[in-house]
Amino acid sequence: MDDLKKCRVRFAPSPTGYLHIGGARTALFNWLTARNNCGTFILRIEDTDKERFVDGSIEQIMESLKWLGINWDEGPDCGGEYGPYIQSQRLEIYKKHVFQLVEQGDAYYCFCSAERLDKMREEQKSKGESTQYDRHCRNLTQKQIDENLKNNIPYVIRMKTPGTGNISFNDIIREEVTIPFENVDDQVLLKSDGFPTYHLANVVDDHLMKITIVIRGEEWLMSAPKHLLLYKYFKWTPPLFAHLPLLLNADRSKLSKRQNDVSVSDYKLKGFLPDAVVNFIALLGWNPGNDKEIFKVEEIIKMFDLRKCGKSGSVFDIDKLKWMNGLYIRELKKNNIDGLANLIRNYLIDNKFIDKDYDFGKIKQIAELTGNGIDSINDVSSFTKLLFDDAVNFSGEDAKTISVSENALKIKKVLIDELDKISELDKSNVNAVFKNVQNISGIKGKELYHIIRILISGSAEGPDLAGLILFLGKKGILKRLA
Repeated sequence: MDDLKKCRVRFAPSPTGYLHIGGARTALFNWLTARNNCGTFILRIEDTDKERFVDGSIEQIMESLKWLGINWDEGPDCGGEYGPYIQSQRLEIYKKHVFQLVEQGDAYYCFCSAERLDKMREEQKSKGESTQYDRHCRNLTQKQIDENLKNNIPYVIRMKTPGTGNISFNDIIREEVTIPFENVDDQVLLKSDGFPTYHLANVVDDHLMKITIVIRGEEWLMSAPKHLLLYKYFKWTPPLFAHLPLLLNADRSKLSKRQNDVSVSDYKLKGFLPDAVVNFIALLGWNPGNDKEIFKVEEIIKMFDLRKCGKSGSVFDIDKLKWMNGLYIRELKKNNIDGLANLIRNYLIDNKFIDKDYDFGKIKQIAELTGNGIDSINDVSSFTKLLFDDAVNFSGEDAKTISVSENALKIKKVLIDELDKISELDKSNVNAVFKNVQNISGIKGKELYHIIRILISGSAEGPDLAGLILFLGKKGILKRLA
């Protein structure tokens, strides 16, 4: 599709709270499309809904995108040729365009009160009808309009829709889409507070910012006719459209902001790695054409194609995300142990297990010990008693019974004696210490190490015993044996 080359795409969130994982998926698919096609990715903030605006959410949205590695070419913080990129700074642009529509006869003043509109909707509901504006003000005379304006009666401006017939358009994902105009309301374009609605502002901005593809969620599909009408009224060429499939819960209900923890920041706080989250959400609606599931970001960029996106909803499987995150953690342990150690260090400091001056070498040992057994950085918490408590926390009665058995008491005495002979336990002498324990106690092989593990960890299972012994050191082991 040559018309995707050098495209201009945008992600345009409303600052009404945290970045939802569905919004992150929309941002990612726009970004991947731009990067795959030598295009431009734009961040635009659509903040015209004053009632739902949340302080600090613009910064939070930008921080979440940066954490995911989604960078933009034009936006509020870096500018660009078609700014400003915050809609509340573009109000005069919208007013100019909406009054152009009024002059053309494609939009009209509506002076209906909130009380009248509420009564109208209740009557429509009682009759089992869809709730749409009844076009009460659509045919007001100029004299009536002038009189209402003179008397300062509050108004909105609505667009005129045909009411009959159909509108058809080609969607990159859904191909030919046809929607009857009887389902399209006379949408408010300019609110009584002078702010535009989403429908006007996004069309005007997409045109002025030269957006060539609008990639957004399926929930906006029924709004496409309103937007295409506006392009027609302004005599502008519309962009291409691609409506992404819904994200679903396990029960196939829509993934809602009010269900579960679904903001990007939630997953960051829960110890997920950004590359794992990107890999996971890239596969929510997009199919690479094979059974492979683990990709580097560079691979996804190279392979990504909107035409390979499905139409049906994608289930957000948190267990699969955990599994995938575990793979990324183990890969990080293998290739960048310092990177994993830094993530673990931040978690331990934030949760008051250690202070900021804690020995980084010891944290690397923790990363080595735990890296193969966790699916998120926060899972390190399950090892904290083992790593930081002086007392042994027995995992069950069997372990407690073994710890006071005849062989265990024998090993314990010999081990204490051998540790007392050295200044510190380290890689240079650990093998000799345990060889001496074996020779003196007469207990060998699996039984010896099984008992030692229980004596110092309280459990027959756990991380690498040699690594745990070196982490605890002479002092730590003696405290536990005591």
